[in-house]
Amino acid sequence: MLTVRVIPCLDVDAGRVVKGVQFQNLRDEGDPAELSRAYQKQGADELVMLDVSATPEGRRTRIETVEAIREHLAIPLTVGGGVRTVEDASELLSAGADKVAVNTAAARDPSFLTELAERFGSQCIVVSIDAKRREEGDGWHAVVQSGTEATERDAIEWAAEATDRGAGEVLLTNWDRDGTRSGYDLELLEATSSVVDVPIIASGGADRPEHLVEALEAGADAVLAASIFHQGDWTVDAVKDHLEDAGLEVRR
Repeated sequence: MLTVRVIPCLDVDAGRVVKGVQFQNLRDEGDPAELSRAYQKQGADELVMLDVSATPEGRRTRIETVEAIREHLAIPLTVGGGVRTVEDASELLSAGADKVAVNTAAARDPSFLTELAERFGSQCIVVSIDAKRREEGDGWHAVVQSGTEATERDAIEWAAEATDRGAGEVLLTNWDRDGTRSGYDLELLEATSSVVDVPIIASGGADRPEHLVEALEAGADAVLAASIFHQGDWTVDAVKDHLEDAGLEVRR
């Protein structure tokens, strides 16, 4: 049995961790470096930090935030937000990121993923896909620009193409469920896992450990959550207890 991963997510805006619903009505959740240390102590396998205002503001991720997080962090760190060039990715990796997550720039120019993979290796490249259910209810399309812009890309087809082009991991978020705590989109996870051979990180909607178990059983290799950790409802260790009770293997 493969070991599953539990990954707290830090959505960062202006140097502070924030959380809302679909990046709206954001509330301050604390200092990213302090939260990173706390989650590492709780047993987090990795961390994801997303600069949620970088792409809408047309700027790069704040390097100083990445450096502050990395200073006392020993676990893997994925960073995304505003990655538009190879140089952007290089700066993040040099600042302490182990992997870079790319969304908008890759959706607009898929060859960017190949360029990044050839330069840094697929193991360093995560394609971040925000999937929104089509209005007619048939499947999902990818949205970009922090969910503000719809594309014509079918989310499942895009996941397959992105991994073919060199992405070594898929961070898959159901945009409709982001921040809602209504559970992961299991149908989306099952459909995506059927067409990609790389690890999938489930994102969007976690409220309780049972949701994480469901996502892992639906095809995810890792589960990402924010609200349940930031608001103190669950610790990473407590979540891992539930995963073990469900027969899943976790790292301690």
